[in-house]
Amino acid sequence: MTDAMAFFTEKLSHETDPSDVYAAQESGDNSFVLVDVRSAEAWAQGRIPGAVHIPYRQIAERAPHEIDIATPVVVYCWSPGCNAGAKGALGFAELGYSVREMIGGYEYWGREGQPLVNDEGSLPRTFDARVMAVRSEQL
Repeated sequence: MTDAMAFFTEKLSHETDPSDVYAAQESGDNSFVLVDVRSAEAWAQGRIPGAVHIPYRQIAERAPHEIDIATPVVVYCWSPGCNAGAKGALGFAELGYSVREMIGGYEYWGREGQPLVNDEGSLPRTFDARVMAVRSEQL
């Protein structure tokens, strides 16, 4: 295997993206837990439906009681400009979980027009053509 092949194989085993997570959710794939590792304030502003909230600083304390160690975890934070996702993924890895980081985070989930919610209900969906091709059925 070439160095590039080894690098990208390893990289892809530790990350996913909003499109793949959304497709998994839509297909009924319940084989993983989606974890929002942002602050309580960020969670209250909006989140991905079906996600559980464990801020990255609380993972060591809460995860063993809330998520079965045998269940793979996908973590996300705000955006590519935020490293809380990496910190959260590291926290789960240190506990022995199989974990991947959702690159792009909450920001790109929303920019791709995927559903978002807050305590009041669904948030408006928008499709950003700069990050994805918009199909006519999405308009």
